[in-house]
Amino acid sequence: MLIKAEPLNNLVSTLLKKGGSCIEEAQVVADHLVRSNLAGHDSHGVGMLPLYVRMLKENFLRPNQKPELVNADGSILMFDGQRGYGQAVGKMAMVQAIEKCHESGLVLMTLRNTHHLGRIGTYGEQSIASGLVSLHFVNVTDHPPLVAPFRGSDARFATNPICLAMPGTKKQPPILLDMATSRIALGKARVALNKNEALKDGLVIDHKGKPSNDPEVMAGYLFPERPDNPPLGALTPLGEYKGFGLALFCELLGGLLSGGGTIQPEHQRQNSIINNMFTLVIDPARLVDVPWMQHEVEAIVAHAKASPPTNPEEPVMIPGDPERNSIKERQFQGILIDDATWEQILDAGESLGLSREEMLNLEKI
Repeated sequence: MLIKAEPLNNLVSTLLKKGGSCIEEAQVVADHLVRSNLAGHDSHGVGMLPLYVRMLKENFLRPNQKPELVNADGSILMFDGQRGYGQAVGKMAMVQAIEKCHESGLVLMTLRNTHHLGRIGTYGEQSIASGLVSLHFVNVTDHPPLVAPFRGSDARFATNPICLAMPGTKKQPPILLDMATSRIALGKARVALNKNEALKDGLVIDHKGKPSNDPEVMAGYLFPERPDNPPLGALTPLGEYKGFGLALFCELLGGLLSGGGTIQPEHQRQNSIINNMFTLVIDPARLVDVPWMQHEVEAIVAHAKASPPTNPEEPVMIPGDPERNSIKERQFQGILIDDATWEQILDAGESLGLSREEMLNLEKI
C-alpha cells in the first residue's frame, strides 16, 4: 500500500505517544522514521515500530530521556543516552555538539547507552544544516552479533554504520555518505522477509557459513519469538576485508572511546539494541576559505559526474543523490509499505490499546 508522508507521520506519532512518549519526543521520532522511509532507507523507517513496542514492554527502551553529560573537557563532550529513544537523544546531543563547535571550531562528541539511533545520516544532516562537517562511527551492543568477519563463517559484529557529511553550496547539494559496514542492514533482510523476496547473491550466509539467498536465515534475529525459526545465519561485510576493518573501528571508536563497550561476549546480550556513537564535528571555516572550499566541492563533484556512465540510463551519483531522488519520488507518490509490515505496525498499536479503526482513520489522506 502507498501512504503519504503526513498521515503516516500522524499514525506513528500517535502510536509513540500511546507508548509513553511526550508530544515533542513522539514528533521527533516520527519525523525521523518517516524521513528514513522517504529517503529510501525502509530498513530504518516505520517498520521499526513493532520492535520498539516490544522493547518498551520489556523496559529496554525508556521514553522521555535526555542525554546526560558525563564528561565535558574542552572540546570533548561525552553523553549517556539513558536507554532513551536514540532518535530523540541523538538529536539533543548533536544540538549541543553543534553549539560547542561554533564556539571552538572542533568537537569530539560521544554518545553511549542509547536505544536505536535510526538512520545515522539524520545526524549528518543536522551538522550540514549548520554549515559544519561531521563524521559518525556507531556500534551496537546488547544484541546478538549479525555480521560475519571477513573469512569467518558466523556472526561476530553488528551492522556498525558510518556517516560522513559535507555541506553543499548554492549550486551543489550536500554530500552525505550513510552506510552500514555490512553489505545490507538487518532491516533490509526484514523487508525482504516480509515481502517474501529472495536476497541478491553475496548478502547473507547460512548457519554453516554457506552462501544463501534466503532472508529466513536472519529470521531468528528479527522475530526471536517465532518458534519455527531456522538456525541463525549472518550478514556479510561490505567490501570483504575493508568493510570488516571499518566495522572493527566502529567498535573501537563508537564502543570503546564512548565508554559504552564493544560487542565482545563478556558483555551482556539481552536481545535489545544499544547504540554507541563517536562523532567529530568540524567548522570548515576554521581551516580554509569558505568560497574556495565551495568551489572545490562543486568542481570535484562535477569532475566525478562527468565520467561517461557505463549504462547511459544510470549516470554517476554522489553520496546523497539516491536519498534526494527517493525523497522527491516518495513525497509525490507516497511511501510503499508491504502488507506484512503494515500488519505488524497495526498489531503493535493494538497491543498499546489503539483500535485498528482509530489507526486507519489516522493514516487516511
